[in-house]
Amino acid sequence: MEKINFITFIMFLQPKNLKKLKKTRKGKIRKLEFKSNNLKFGIIGIKAATSGIITARQIEAARQAIARKTKRKGKIWIRVFPDLPITSKPKEARMGKGKGSISLWAARVRGGTVLFEICGIKESVASDALRLGGNKLPVKTSLFK
Repeated sequence: MEKINFITFIMFLQPKNLKKLKKTRKGKIRKLEFKSNNLKFGIIGIKAATSGIITARQIEAARQAIARKTKRKGKIWIRVFPDLPITSKPKEARMGKGKGSISLWAARVRGGTVLFEICGIKESVASDALRLGGNKLPVKTSLFK
């Protein structure tokens, strides 16, 4: 199997069908999440304590840190997907002239949303790995079983 480098994996963390999601507004993020706040796959997980926006690069950095700490053992599930296009205009552009082009992809995360889950390894190793991955994210996180 081919080794996937960082830039190639970032391309996976964006929607395949971009027709409907061309340029959207960021909107407001509500405070708490009650639908996706339970474990579905793993034995231990990490949950967002505060609301915020997480970019695809931050999700990938957290995933890499978790995978490196667990030494590629066990199974890791990513429960958030970056489907929010964030646009930006060039620095030289004057005011007006419409919305900029898509620069990155992000995910809206409400407080209580499960971000990552792990199974197949010891709980002590998994909790250390998830704590390390949570430090890479811009929202406050907490471990739970």
